[in-house]
Amino acid sequence: MTAPRVSIVVITLDEEDHLRRCLESVAWADEIVVVDAESHDKTVQIAREFTDRVISRPWAGFATQKNFAVEQATGDWVLSLDADEEASPELHHEIAATIADPQVRDAYAIRRRNVFLGRWMRYGGLYPDWQVRLFRRRRGRFVERAVHESMIVEGTRGRLRGHLMHRSYAGVRDFCDRANRYSSLAADEWIREGRRVGARALVLRPLGRFLSMYVLQRGFLDGRRGLLLAALYAYYVFMRTAKVWEVTRRR
Repeated sequence: MTAPRVSIVVITLDEEDHLRRCLESVAWADEIVVVDAESHDKTVQIAREFTDRVISRPWAGFATQKNFAVEQATGDWVLSLDADEEASPELHHEIAATIADPQVRDAYAIRRRNVFLGRWMRYGGLYPDWQVRLFRRRRGRFVERAVHESMIVEGTRGRLRGHLMHRSYAGVRDFCDRANRYSSLAADEWIREGRRVGARALVLRPLGRFLSMYVLQRGFLDGRRGLLLAALYAYYVFMRTAKVWEVTRRR
């Protein structure tokens, strides 16, 4: 019998700082598909060093872009990665063994190690950070949301032991820039859903996020990075809440 084929799908937009590490980590795959949202840097040039399946397409939102990338894949299985993620070496061998098993399930979650300021964050609710990323090509689809997309799977799920390394933020400035963009997307979605927040939420929601990450989920064990990251996530929650409050208070 022919071994099942694995397709890697990655969506990109100005990811020259991350993409090479990502694609090098999955060079073993049968196919790599990169869907690029008209980058202005060297993203496409880097992608073409690893695959001829590089497709240019205007940005249509996270889930829409990822679903389009999955539709372009031809493998039996799809491993969906973000450009700032890398697959661990052991994950390659584990995937090969798993999909060859007669008892294989339809989708698998993989643990992520989130890196901040050069260090893997073990606490604060940032690990194991399970993400469903490996799935039979016709069994998985990303939920259409403005941000923080999730996966819908038709069938059974399992978990793998390998890891993804997630280098999401270059530093504080990068976090704040992304927090501004993502909080706007999340706020717009809340407003479309008819959700409202009161003035007290401007204090209570950010404070709750900080205490949850730093105290309840022991972010303090990550030292100064844990303190900083808990404060930054609280800032993101404040921005999202304030943007919703600003609009809904007028109604």
